[in-house]
Amino acid sequence: MKRHLVAGLALALGLAAGGAALAEGGKGTAAQAKAMLERAVAALKADRPAALAAFKARADGFGEGDLYVFCNGLDGASIEHPNPAMAGTNLNTLKDANGKEFGRIILREAQEGRISTVDYEFPELGGTKPLPKETFFTRIGTLICGVGYYR
Repeated sequence: MKRHLVAGLALALGLAAGGAALAEGGKGTAAQAKAMLERAVAALKADRPAALAAFKARADGFGEGDLYVFCNGLDGASIEHPNPAMAGTNLNTLKDANGKEFGRIILREAQEGRISTVDYEFPELGGTKPLPKETFFTRIGTLICGVGYYR
């Protein structure tokens, strides 16, 4: 009984830290996306240039399977995104396949110290077909950053 309690606690701590393996097919979960964003916030506060470089390279645990970190300026301009096709984009202009202006929602609702979510459809890295996605996002100083997962 005691061994099961210790094993359960270790598993819970691993999940809370975002250390759980991705689901089959490299699909991240809501908990993993949120945990990655929380780690991204801490990394940005510790060393912004190093954190942004890690996000772009999907290094240091900031890119696994379909999970990645993106950051935009307060004006919506893309600052860092692992997908080169997103370079130069602006959240103010992003709409999903159904016309939902998810970028404007992110800009409007991002607040320092609070993680919010938005649902929309967006292609996976390297893909073209829009898929249902939920993104966790927050404001960190002059940046708005997020991590999304595909449902």
